Amino acid sequence: MSQTPSSPDQAQARISGVFSQKKTAKIGSGTTARKTEVVTYFFVQEREDGMMEVQPLTASDLPFGPKLEVTRDELLANYLPDPQKSMARAVSNLSPQELEIQKAVARGDKFRKRGESFTAEFEYNKALAMDMSNVRANFGIGLCYIERGEREKAHEVFERVVHLDAAFQDEHKHLFNEFGINLRKTGMHEEAQVYYRRALELSPDDENLHYNMARAAFDKGDSKTAAQHLGACLKLNPEHAEARQFIDYLKRKKVGGE
Repeated sequence: MSQTPSSPDQAQARISGVFSQKKTAKIGSGTTARKTEVVTYFFVQEREDGMMEVQPLTASDLPFGPKLEVTRDELLANYLPDPQKSMARAVSNLSPQELEIQKAVARGDKFRKRGESFTAEFEYNKALAMDMSNVRANFGIGLCYIERGEREKAHEVFERVVHLDAAFQDEHKHLFNEFGINLRKTGMHEEAQVYYRRALELSPDDENLHYNMARAAFDKGDSKTAAQHLGACLKLNPEHAEARQFIDYLKRKKVGGE
């Protein structure tokens, strides 16, 4: 789907402020050893590309040392905003529940990427218990079910996702694509077609959606529909290499018509 320029409101919503991180440190040795919590403060600034620059603060609240680059998800999973130190505009505008949802989703994403799908599912469920329509939590838990071959549960998530307009917005494009591809690859062809048909209702001029719809239709054995969507894809973008290769394949096999 096409990218839309950032609005002034989006630019103003960038994260900027102080965050903290708690770590447990061991002090002393032998029988006198004890553990204590050490809190470190960082100044965080979100760049235009969405990455976060994290820089430690001195005891006088002055930035020092090298800047660490982290994603928004990593920031929310590993750092806490500190409103008492003048703080994090975008995050401090969230309600406590919204912040907990974002943190649970970020943890879920982290565990899913590490292949720990059951732990990821637990975190996504925490987010969904607070907001059943959270797009990223729905995509995340759906991908967990698909990866584990739990098609009934995956279908229940699909039914929720396909009715969420926000699921098909550009900000969720990466997860949107991953979810659709996994529906198709795991044999959920009917769901994949409904999924892409819904997306095309919202973005009819997206050539990649037509290409993905063609793949889903072909996998279901509907070469005629596949050829129609490949034609639509190439009409929008005659240089779409994968679509051209695909339609050439169909013509060689003499399926789907001209």
